[in-house]
Amino acid sequence: MKQTRLPTEPDAKSPAGADIRFIMDGPTGNMIHSTVPAGLVNKATRHRTVSEFWHVLKGAGQIWRSDGVEERITDLEPGVSIDIPVGTAFQYRNTGNEPLEFICISMPPWPGDDEAEYIEGAWVASF
Repeated sequence: MKQTRLPTEPDAKSPAGADIRFIMDGPTGNMIHSTVPAGLVNKATRHRTVSEFWHVLKGAGQIWRSDGVEERITDLEPGVSIDIPVGTAFQYRNTGNEPLEFICISMPPWPGDDEAEYIEGAWVASF
């Protein structure tokens, strides 16, 4: 059995540009805490082998998702959860004045930065 505590400082940057803190990992998946600074528009990506679940904790933002059949923009606010199935194109942005924070669970575990393929998204990235 494992127990962790949220790190005070980021452990890394996501391929899309958010600050991430590693929370938990195991054979079937891993969990991170993600922080997107105010005004940041992340790079659009598509994951090659993992699916994700997100749960928004703080802030305000939007996520664009497209699976080739359906395309939508969802408002991200505290209490909202979304999925990103494997192969789904997505891009997110912070639309508020404070950091956008969410928990992200990847299944299977995140294999490394080569997992994310950069693509053209709904918005121009701000970095």
